[in-house]
Amino acid sequence: MKNIPIGEHLIEKGLLTQEQLDQVLAAQKEEKNKGKKLGDLIVEMKMVTENQFAEVLAERLNISFVDLDAAELQSDIVKKIPEDKARKYNCIAVNKVGRRLTVATDNPSDFYAMEDLRAITGCSISFQMATGPAVMRAIGRFYSQGVTETIVEEATKEKEEQVSLDDLVTEASNDRIDNAPIVKLANAIIENSFRKEATDIHIEPFATETKIRIRVNGDLIELMRISSSLHVALVTRFKILSGMNIAEKRIPQDGRMSQIIDGTVVDLRVSNLPMVYGEKVVLRILASDDSVRKIQDLGMTDYNYERFVSCLKVPQGVILVTGPTGSGKSTTLYAALGEIAKPNLNVITVEDPVEKKIRDINQCQINEKAGMTFDAALRSILRQDPDIIMVGEMRDAETASIAIRAAITGHLVLSTLHTNDAASTVTRLVDMGVVAYMVATSLIGIVAQRLTKKLCNDCKKLTMSKDFDNELLGVDHSIEVYEAVGCHKCNDTGYRGRTAIHEILLSTPEMMALITREAKADEISTLAKEQGCKLLRDNCAELVMKGVTSVEELVRVTYAV
Repeated sequence: MKNIPIGEHLIEKGLLTQEQLDQVLAAQKEEKNKGKKLGDLIVEMKMVTENQFAEVLAERLNISFVDLDAAELQSDIVKKIPEDKARKYNCIAVNKVGRRLTVATDNPSDFYAMEDLRAITGCSISFQMATGPAVMRAIGRFYSQGVTETIVEEATKEKEEQVSLDDLVTEASNDRIDNAPIVKLANAIIENSFRKEATDIHIEPFATETKIRIRVNGDLIELMRISSSLHVALVTRFKILSGMNIAEKRIPQDGRMSQIIDGTVVDLRVSNLPMVYGEKVVLRILASDDSVRKIQDLGMTDYNYERFVSCLKVPQGVILVTGPTGSGKSTTLYAALGEIAKPNLNVITVEDPVEKKIRDINQCQINEKAGMTFDAALRSILRQDPDIIMVGEMRDAETASIAIRAAITGHLVLSTLHTNDAASTVTRLVDMGVVAYMVATSLIGIVAQRLTKKLCNDCKKLTMSKDFDNELLGVDHSIEVYEAVGCHKCNDTGYRGRTAIHEILLSTPEMMALITREAKADEISTLAKEQGCKLLRDNCAELVMKGVTSVEELVRVTYAV
């Protein structure tokens, strides 16, 4: 291996251009980046991925690279290294042959760590290169197994004697709070949910127990059950963390909190609602700030991608993203903003709440109690010299009218609406009180979307489609399709991850004429199809035939009588 700088080596490997390297070197000299390593900056600026950089680094050090997120580790081998040492050196044992223990780390040059691990394990140590975040995720995943049950037992034992509200407040303000069983339980619930890629955590009180369920891939699955005697203490802990009034138990409350999990800062939105047997808490796990996706990553087909990008090129008008709650509308809007926001443009958003903080974009948070409503915020925003406005949701006629007027007067407006498909969005706006000709004049395009679950590649089963399936798929004979089975890798659900399906309606002169005369949704849908709009079912059927999802999902997501 030639002893050349890592930047030049990345150029030789075709992962970086000289121009990109010059950009990174210039950025490294900036005040805010002083002390940052070149590699960290290259990854931060998204010029190469963490894995790509680690692979090149491993090659330079003449050691192998391991992708811990994809590797199958064995718990008994991992536990050869005590948790405190694994966290101290950010390493994890991945393999053992005889008396040789292979350890993955992001710092394979740490010979002190190697000697310490050799003394503790009694094995000779060989290092493999891994990315730091992947090591932290693996440590969290393996060392947390079995610990939660112990924490629940410990917390239950402590709460056998009822703890007063005053005691809980004292405990919450204690310097040694992290050692309290109920605190460890609250942390463990969030950590386990995050590692299972959950989007929501439900803490539900019942007569004799409290059920904790998490939403994974759109479905609620049970995480654990705890004694009802722990419920008040657990709820109080979350109320303290999210800034709620712990003495108020009669009315709903909302709050926000954050927690560091496996080196990642995780933001959570907390909602509290009084129920028959106590207060129910739902925590929404928000994506981290740097996870704003690009449009190419939304799962659009090439055909839909071209239609969507053509909408974003129009300088003024309104683009609507529609679908039910939890269908990824906000993700699509954020991706669109990332595409069109330029340094010479003033981009302002009005959201309730602000789910992701985006660099260089002005984001406004709704506060209805203080009178900061969507329509009030939107009126003010129009006096802030905006070029692009994003309205989190058109909830009422007032907001919709102001947004449409803003689009007509020369602004690009992006917003969401809760409708079943693209065509019914137009009629919904007219029903809300927006004049039809104003809708027709301002509309650029409508993106209707849903999220469909993806089959687990490790257990999906090949089968032949039946007559009913053929009708849904639009084929005249049986074809090969896959169905869900279930294995330990997908929590026995048969599905891992989700992808979006879309239908995109474009505003053409013919469409504008149809909207102006207040045509019904079925007429608008018919014209849209004639003009090349592929429906949600067409998009999902395409994924079924590619083996990405199942006929069952096609029915669940798009079936209508």
